[in-house]
Amino acid sequence: MTQESLTEKLATHLMRPVDEATRQRARLHLLDWLGCVAGALTSEVGSLPRKISGVPGYHGSWLGNVLEMDDIHRSSILHPGPVVWGNIFGQLAADFDEMLEAAIRGYEAVIAIGSTFDDRHYSYWHNTSTAGIFGAAVAASFSFEQRPSLENVVDAMGLAGSVSGGFWQMRNEDTITKQWHIFHAAETGWHVAEASLEGATGPRFILEGPQGLYAATCENPKPMTFPDHWRIHEVSFKPWGACRHAHPAIDAALELKAKLGTLDGDIHVETYADAISFCDRPDPQTVIDAKFSLQHAVAVVAERGVPQLADFEPDAIAALADARARVTVSEAGDITTRYPEHYGARITCGEEAIELVDTLGDPERPLSKAGIIEKARALIAWGGLDVKEADRAIDLALNGDDPAAIHEMLSGWLS
Repeated sequence: MTQESLTEKLATHLMRPVDEATRQRARLHLLDWLGCVAGALTSEVGSLPRKISGVPGYHGSWLGNVLEMDDIHRSSILHPGPVVWGNIFGQLAADFDEMLEAAIRGYEAVIAIGSTFDDRHYSYWHNTSTAGIFGAAVAASFSFEQRPSLENVVDAMGLAGSVSGGFWQMRNEDTITKQWHIFHAAETGWHVAEASLEGATGPRFILEGPQGLYAATCENPKPMTFPDHWRIHEVSFKPWGACRHAHPAIDAALELKAKLGTLDGDIHVETYADAISFCDRPDPQTVIDAKFSLQHAVAVVAERGVPQLADFEPDAIAALADARARVTVSEAGDITTRYPEHYGARITCGEEAIELVDTLGDPERPLSKAGIIEKARALIAWGGLDVKEADRAIDLALNGDDPAAIHEMLSGWLS
């Protein structure tokens, strides 16, 4: 009997029927992505899609993670939404439920594969890009009028995996490479899905083969699992416009400030190792630096309260220099041990301390439907669109039945 590859097992897993509760969950993630796209329209990157020819849906994939408010899956340490939804609207499914199911399967593939990557992979490779291209290929495969066979899905993932990539070097330089990674994964996913439906074949053992993705990028890849539920339910919503690694510190600081009434004096943040690696930036110079700065995030809470998008802009970076100087950070081994299943932090100010194991927006501390809608409204307003556009986006995402109407709305935003 021929050995079954991991992508063949995953493709079989993806062929399951999707229930209505999961489709409703996908609508919330669609709205969240639309808000993130709209919010980035006035950003430095926002004008770029308008200058590039092609399909507006793909152009949205440039913008979905600009503000660092895109959804996140904790244990795989990646952001499915920007890759999957940008791909979904690169072509146009005729049926809304089929569109949602394509997205759900895309989320599942991204997370299933991303969850197998080890620490070595995450040290150098951008998981959202390396795993995301698989999810984009899967989402696209189920978006065409012609329903894919299991072999089509395996081939699409094999082709996608053969060009998987995305280095973290961008973290060390002021570039928009992170947005390019998302766009590339979304667009390439569509092309390989189309090619597989027309007979193009890809390597079945692209993950575990002797010259496959694991051999090239991992030391000890984790086993792939196939749970009964759809893993889109495990994905977190981000309430604050900063790197997710900064969110536990923000949440803990907010709770400690609520308890004490103020955060005067020195503040110490203890958190997990990756949060220190990504976000120990005591002197941010740019907006992206500020979004990846534990010191700045906590200074915002200390001086201003609940973080707003404006709190990470240049004026706020300059104004909060003294407050940042009061914030120190260090790794806590016990918090690192719980990561990445739990993103936690401990904040100390004076004699008082608060520790949080999970972060607002995680399944254990979920952001409510009303909170997700409120977030979308705030993002759409930040992007310069009026209240009617917010109402339109919310209605189309949560109640609509016509993918073309969302495509038309995106086209108007991005034209």
